[in-house]
Amino acid sequence: MILNYQYRIYPDRTQKIILNHIVRICQYLYNRLIGDRLDWWEMNRCYINSCPLSCSIVPPMEQPRKYSQQSLLPFLKQDLIKVLWSGELLDLASPYSQILQDVVHRVDKAFQRYITGDCNGKRSGKPRFKGESRYRSFTYPQANRSWLEGNYINIPKIGKILVRWHRPLPDGFSVKTCQLIEKADGWYINLAIEDKSVPKFNPEEILPTEDNSTGIDMGLEKFLTTSEGEMVPIYQPLRKNQGKLTKISQRKNKKKRGSTARRKLANQESKLYQKIARNRKDNHFNVAIDLVSGSSKVFIVEELNLQGMTRRNKPKQDEKGNYLPNGQAAKSGLNKSFADAGVGQVLSILTYKAENAGKRVVKVKPDYTSQICACCDNYVPKELTVRTHECGCGFVIDRDWNAALNIKRVGLGVFPTIKRCKGNPGIKIKSVPNSTLKEILELTRSLRHTI
Repeated sequence: MILNYQYRIYPDRTQKIILNHIVRICQYLYNRLIGDRLDWWEMNRCYINSCPLSCSIVPPMEQPRKYSQQSLLPFLKQDLIKVLWSGELLDLASPYSQILQDVVHRVDKAFQRYITGDCNGKRSGKPRFKGESRYRSFTYPQANRSWLEGNYINIPKIGKILVRWHRPLPDGFSVKTCQLIEKADGWYINLAIEDKSVPKFNPEEILPTEDNSTGIDMGLEKFLTTSEGEMVPIYQPLRKNQGKLTKISQRKNKKKRGSTARRKLANQESKLYQKIARNRKDNHFNVAIDLVSGSSKVFIVEELNLQGMTRRNKPKQDEKGNYLPNGQAAKSGLNKSFADAGVGQVLSILTYKAENAGKRVVKVKPDYTSQICACCDNYVPKELTVRTHECGCGFVIDRDWNAALNIKRVGLGVFPTIKRCKGNPGIKIKSVPNSTLKEILELTRSLRHTI
């Protein structure tokens, strides 16, 4: 089991200069290795829609890979011991050797995500060169717990740095990696710790039932609503601090670029953004802890396509090619509210907290969960502005509560799904493996009884 602990560190003036110098070296090496790979990519690729009329007689260079670029590091230190880059004299032989090896590993991971994708098959964009504001950390891939000396941490080639141990490291864990990162308010250290004696948790062993599961519906009017009727209000720290951000941004934009006054205002702006992100994350942790501390062992949540939900509207054009209103102004405000609420972050935190507590999070498709009555399974279409579910059977309930009940039924395998959304939709009962129709009806009756 691997955990990540973050602590605030307080380097002195000399140590800050060393840390900034190491970051600049890592940034230079990262951009150089990225450039080598992009150059090889451009020189050796062939377009699928055209063929070059001429070819080079020089044999193509070897493709840069992780181990070939790592083997070049000793030669770079000998040939380019000092490099003048962006007005700063960099000494490539000064950092710890494993730091530069980790930079090569970052470059390789960036190209692997671009070409083949990550563990989930999702591909990233084309790797880009990073400026000073985008490269702010470096890593020791082989750290040791012996580096910890009381209230200090002894880092190779940097020295002892004061650490604020706001929580102790758990017993039995060994330190694997050590990452130093610069944020808006100072330097921090990330310690990745591991304990091999802790067994790996398998969430598939917990089966959802009527008694041990809870359905959760996410929204913007109410942040989340559970199938038990508990409602959490929405918390949007960016909207709350929008006035302060606007004032600081307007003052910063009036200052001359590169001036000390503009740099101070930019630092204030970045600190306020950091405060907003921390407030949002703290609220999400509190919500997740409250849910996990309950009696439920399985949490059934929506599998939301957040990227599609926050996508810009397609432009509309008339016959002459003039652009028509497409409702993007209202959609931009909705996208901002989604990003400010942080729906994806709270779901990831809930998954992390549930696994640590020996519980499980199940994601299901929420199609038409707010349009079907949770009591009689009738299809009751309604607009998004209608926040109350009223059915002909006399069942009146909050719209989000009704959706949470249906989400729970989807996770249990009992939910009437819709074949099509236009016209008169047909309704059918989903088949449940190893279950009979009698068991399905009993589960449905018990659910209606609880309502």
